[in-house]
Amino acid sequence: MRSSTYDKLEAVYRKFKGYIGTPELMKEGFSNRQIAVLAKEGYLEKVCHGYYWLVRKKEDKPSDYKCIEVCLSDPRAIVCMNSALYYQGEIKEEPEYLDVATARTDRSLQSMNFPIMRHYFSTNNYLMGMRKIETEFGCYNIYDIERSICDMLRLESDIEIGIVDKIKINEEQYRHILRYAELLRVKQQL
Repeated sequence: MRSSTYDKLEAVYRKFKGYIGTPELMKEGFSNRQIAVLAKEGYLEKVCHGYYWLVRKKEDKPSDYKCIEVCLSDPRAIVCMNSALYYQGEIKEEPEYLDVATARTDRSLQSMNFPIMRHYFSTNNYLMGMRKIETEFGCYNIYDIERSICDMLRLESDIEIGIVDKIKINEEQYRHILRYAELLRVKQQL
C-alpha cells in the first residue's frame, strides 16, 4: 500500500479512540480492500462485523471490552447473570464465557473473538432490569444485580446457586429481588 494510506491511518489514530466502524473508516478515505489489508497487517483488529479496534494506537482495551464488543455486534444484547455480576464487582473471578441475553426473536449473529453463552429471554421480561453503561470507548447494556440473581436462580444450577449465596445484598436490593422473582415466577426458589 502507499505511504499516504498509512498517513491517513495516523490521522485516524489521532481522531478516534479505541473502536471504529467501517463507515467511519470509509469517510476517512479508506476502501474496503485497504481496511482488509490493514487488518491483515495488524494495524486494525476486527472485533465483529463492521467494527475494528485501533491496535497500533498503543492503548489497552478497557477492562469491560467484552461487554462493549458484544453490544457493537448486537446493540440489543444485554450482559446477564454471572457476567453481569462480575462486571458490577459482585464476584471476583471472571467467568470463562460472557453470558449474553437476547430477545427470543433476535437471530443476529454474534461471532466474537471470545466465548459467549447466549440466553434467549421472553420479550415480555427481556428489558426488565436493564441498564445502559456509557464508557469513553462505547456503551453496553447490562442487567442489574437483582435481575441477574433471579435469572441465576431460575436456572437452578448448583454452581449458580453457590455464586448467589456468596453475594451480600442489602434490604433494598432484597426488595428488588422479591419484585423480580414475582415477575419472573421464581419466588419459590428464594
